[in-house]
Amino acid sequence: MVDENFLAERFQENRPRLRAVAYRMLGSLSESDDALQEAWLRASGADTDEVRNFQAWLTTIVGRVCLNMLRSRQQRKEDSLEIHIPDPVVCAEDDTNPETVALTADSVGLAMMIVLDTLAPAERFAFVLHDMFAVPFEDIAEDLEKTPAAVRQLASRARRRVEGHAPVPDPDLAVQRTAVDAFFAAARDGDFEALVAVLHPDVVLRADGGVLRASQTVMLSGARTVASQAQLARTMAPYVQRVLINGTPGAYVVKDGKPFSLMSFNVVGGKVESIQVILDPERLDAVALQLAA
Repeated sequence: MVDENFLAERFQENRPRLRAVAYRMLGSLSESDDALQEAWLRASGADTDEVRNFQAWLTTIVGRVCLNMLRSRQQRKEDSLEIHIPDPVVCAEDDTNPETVALTADSVGLAMMIVLDTLAPAERFAFVLHDMFAVPFEDIAEDLEKTPAAVRQLASRARRRVEGHAPVPDPDLAVQRTAVDAFFAAARDGDFEALVAVLHPDVVLRADGGVLRASQTVMLSGARTVASQAQLARTMAPYVQRVLINGTPGAYVVKDGKPFSLMSFNVVGGKVESIQVILDPERLDAVALQLAA
């Protein structure tokens, strides 16, 4: 068995990757930290004599812990709200923290995280570990007690759902920011047609008010419907702060020193394809802590 200090060093150097695995599996930053703690307890008590690739070994341990957490979550059916937006990773536009970069890499915006939340635990496990972290199907099959062919089908089914409901945003961050800036400029000016022009015809807006603002938990679709709603928020435009949310341009609205909302945009082909809005005061306080860190 390897020295525990050596194992602790391997765990720490892989921590950004491991937390990224947990976040993509769970969509919750606090649960991701819990998963890493549980994974370390399992790893530190395991026989490592046959381990040759510690990164791959630790990745599968974290994935397995998260799979169990997802299955437990599904059994409890703890999420009663029909619309739930996963925890955002929010940072300044010039943030280069390695852990933040790992969490927001590969265009895993909130739109994709929402779709990942709709997958069955086994589908999410197969898709995240294989498609996002290059874990071989043979290794995933062992954890799921399925054949590699069956796991391949799980990942393929998950991939089709993700591609169908969460298109990859434009690779150029400047193009995305231009669309977001145009959205707020039009909202500020009350220019309805300009708002419609920057929105994809089938744009979807999801707003998660949480328990405290449950009445504000809504989903709207269609450019003209979403544009009408955006016009109602024109008074908030002067209080918008530019941020990155899961690696894509977003807006953090702070009025009178208090966070009011967080808006994430998925921009595809220069058009806003989806908008995710968090209005839950408790989660907005957590965002304030992220930005202050």
